[in-house]
Amino acid sequence: MADPILSIRDLKVEVDIGGRSLSVLDGVSLDLYAGRTLAVVGESGCGKSMTALATMGLLPERFAVTGGEILFDGEDLTRLAAPRLRQLRGNAISMIFQEPMTSLNPVMTVGRQIAEVVELHQGRSRAEAREIALEMLRAVHIPGPEQRLDAYPHELSGGMRQRVMIAIALACRPRVIIADEPTTALDVTVQAQIFRLLRELQMDTGTAILLITHDLGAVADMADEVAVLYAGKCVERGPVDAILGAPSHPYTRGLMSCTPRLRLGAAALQPDPRGLGEIPGMVPPLGRFPRACRFGPRCGLADARCHAEAPPLVPTGPAHTALCWHVPPHSAEARP
Repeated sequence: MADPILSIRDLKVEVDIGGRSLSVLDGVSLDLYAGRTLAVVGESGCGKSMTALATMGLLPERFAVTGGEILFDGEDLTRLAAPRLRQLRGNAISMIFQEPMTSLNPVMTVGRQIAEVVELHQGRSRAEAREIALEMLRAVHIPGPEQRLDAYPHELSGGMRQRVMIAIALACRPRVIIADEPTTALDVTVQAQIFRLLRELQMDTGTAILLITHDLGAVADMADEVAVLYAGKCVERGPVDAILGAPSHPYTRGLMSCTPRLRLGAAALQPDPRGLGEIPGMVPPLGRFPRACRFGPRCGLADARCHAEAPPLVPTGPAHTALCWHVPPHSAEARP
């Protein structure tokens, strides 16, 4: 496989709360490759969006990268000066935010918002940028693009607003797109359309996509590889078929058990008779992460060692690893 476009290495992020530095991300490592999608999954509060914001240099106030590196074309994004980071952001690396109504400017037409990105990063004239904006609306399959070009965000449906966000992200043909819950609050039909659109555009441009989601159905539909985050750590990583078909980490297996499944009955699709599982407890809050295995307090397999020592990173198959004491090496391929 070719070298990754973007490499996150041992990333650490902390937040200052009342003079105390609390860990948010602790040693997250990820690789993105051209034309491929890496899905980052986990419950709310596990660090998915913080990974994206750190990559884009958009961490909120009081949050800071305190270790590791984020390499893009040999440059460490965590150490770039603000002007250079602004040159890359929205140009070579773009982000699709999860709520377009709060991300789009309500007093600017959608066409102007797309054109502004092109003018800023590509130096195009206002007329040229407007023409590119129209092309982008066509590319994301918005009906009546000539009319929608001069529409305001509130005049569009949720699905069309999300398409506008995608058009803005793609306007400069970025090499990396970070999609943070890109189909939140959209109905399932529109979700399918958005994911189909992203796949089509990825095939055309070779863009690498970092998909942040809690929807394992979206992972199965979109991803080539998966990273599972829990309490600021990556607890499992590997090819999508291995992660979804033979998960190694107890947390990943718990997430899978919580996902509704259908089976083909005699006449129609019926709910899986095994029903839904659940993971007891909750993700620990900042400042209360366990010192050893972070999933230990919620894990049915945890023993004294799990509560006393941090688990090792165990290879469980080709390009498949898990952070757990109870995963025998290469067990993923043997597990049914």
